[in-house]
Order: sequence, then C-alpha cells, then structure tokens
Amino acid sequence: MAPRSIAIGSGAYLPEKVVTNADLAALVDTSDEWIQARTGIKQRYMAADGEKTSDLAIAAANLALADAGIEGKDVDLIVLATATPDNTFPSTATTVQAAIGMERGAAFDVQAVCSGFIYALATADNFIRAGQATNALVIGAETFSRILDWEDRTTCVLFGDGAGALVLQAGEGEGAEDRGILSTHLHSDGRYKDMLYVDGGPSSTQTVGYLRMQGREVFKHAVANLSSVVIEALDANGLSADAIDWLVPHQANLRIINGAGKKLKMPEEKVIVTVDRHANTSAASVPLALDEALKDGRIKRGDLLLLEAMGGGFTWGASLVRW
Repeated sequence: MAPRSIAIGSGAYLPEKVVTNADLAALVDTSDEWIQARTGIKQRYMAADGEKTSDLAIAAANLALADAGIEGKDVDLIVLATATPDNTFPSTATTVQAAIGMERGAAFDVQAVCSGFIYALATADNFIRAGQATNALVIGAETFSRILDWEDRTTCVLFGDGAGALVLQAGEGEGAEDRGILSTHLHSDGRYKDMLYVDGGPSSTQTVGYLRMQGREVFKHAVANLSSVVIEALDANGLSADAIDWLVPHQANLRIINGAGKKLKMPEEKVIVTVDRHANTSAASVPLALDEALKDGRIKRGDLLLLEAMGGGFTWGASLVRW
C-alpha cells in the first residue's frame, strides 16, 4: 500500500500590530463602511519593522511541530509558500530549516501567490506518496504589507501579514473514509497574469515593486475557477458537496467566499471565515483559517475538509483532506 499524507499538527502566527479600517482611513481616502461593504474586512495584522517573513514562518512552524509532538530534527522536507521572501535567494525555507534544527532532507520555496499553500501542500503530499519524505512541514507565510502601494486605496486595504503551518506524516490510508489527504488539484492560466501582479522584480526592474490588481476581473474569475476546481476534487473522490464538513477557503474577500459557497450550496455555518480579522494574507490565509478552526474545536477528527484558493498568475487549486 502506498503511503498517504496524514496531517498531525498545525500552527499559526500573527504579528502583534493590529491595523483597523479606521487606522487606514487616516492614511488614504477610504472608510470603515467602504471597506467592510466591499470586502468584509474589519482589521488586519502587520509585521513590525525588521520582522521578516521567515520570522513569521519560524513561529508558525514551531507551534505546528509542538502540536504534532515532533522536533525539527525529525522533519525531512519543508515546502514554504510565499510571494514575499526574505531575499531573492536563498529560499526562506532554508532559513526556517536552520532555525528548527532540521539537518537532513530538503527545504525550498514555492511561489503561487494566494494559491501557494495549496501548491505547497500538493508538493509535499506527492513527496510523501513517492516515499521520498516521512515528515513534511508545509508553511504559508507572507509580509504583504511590504509590497503594498499605500496611496492606492483599492489594494492597500485588502491585505495583511501572517503565517500558518501544517505537519504531514507518512501513514496508511485508503479510500475517502480514512484519514489523510485524499487528493490535490492544481491549475494555472498565465494569460491573465496582468490582472493581478507586482510591477517589479530582480530581472525586470531590479526593484521590489507594488501590487497591482484589476479587482472586478479577479472577482469574476475567482468565483468561476474556485467552483470548478472544487467540483473536480469532489468528482475525483466520488463525493458530493453535502459530504463536506468544512470548507476552508482562501480569505481574499467575503463576497468571493460567499459566492463560491452558494455555488456549492454550502451552508454558511460550514464555511470557515477569518477575512474579517486577518484580511487577505495570501499564501498564509488557508493555514491560518484552518488552525483557528482546529484550535477552537470546530474541526474534529474524521471531518472532511475542502481547502481551496486562487491567486495571481492566475493560479488556483483545491485539496480534500480527511482530518
């Protein structure tokens, strides 16, 4: 029997600084009412000066390892999703590797923006299924506040900083009723890259650049793409939407979350929502939402979870997980 990836621990970290909508209204021409009506966001967390993506990732990783009951030396794979790495190179994952005391295996970053955690989860899952890893640390970590144009009220109000982590361990399982990652499904379409991007980079401008977005177009594609990949995941496992105990979506915008939920006929009480407090934390949003629902007891052993996200590129993906 081929090994299966079983989630054995989770952790999350949010910076100390909370930035409310009222705080932003003092910086740009916006208001709490305007932001909430269009996004559902009330506040977000922001990394302190000098606090790097790796700092957030290390904090989340250590909490996930403690939750799993293993140590850094037991880990043989780190896949870290981020669009805001500490440096152009080396990867932020190697900084985490050194910090947790992992001295074997491999550590690397993946970049799929807001879909990054789903991409990282799929990558680690495939390593475990292939027998090339036993204990994998999957991390989504971002400091998006560093790439925002604070004069662009249409984008700077949308994002926040944070990190979430999941520990996967090789185990046995078969079928949809046993614990573990049942399947992962990834997609991208580079024809739409100019709808959500950062206008800088080492090869093009030698600058970091700022985030740019065509909000209406992104919204339209997000609802359609997320709905289709969710159906794909369900069909691949011979399941219907009513089998899902919890939908754990990327926390981009409450209207997108509600739109995707309605298409799937998912009741609101089955959808994990943190966007009101965390805002859009890109690759960190899914593991942050997952950890919150685990720690407050909503998600229980045996529950069927559907994780989904879409990001710049466009990239999108979903994963079905029996907890």
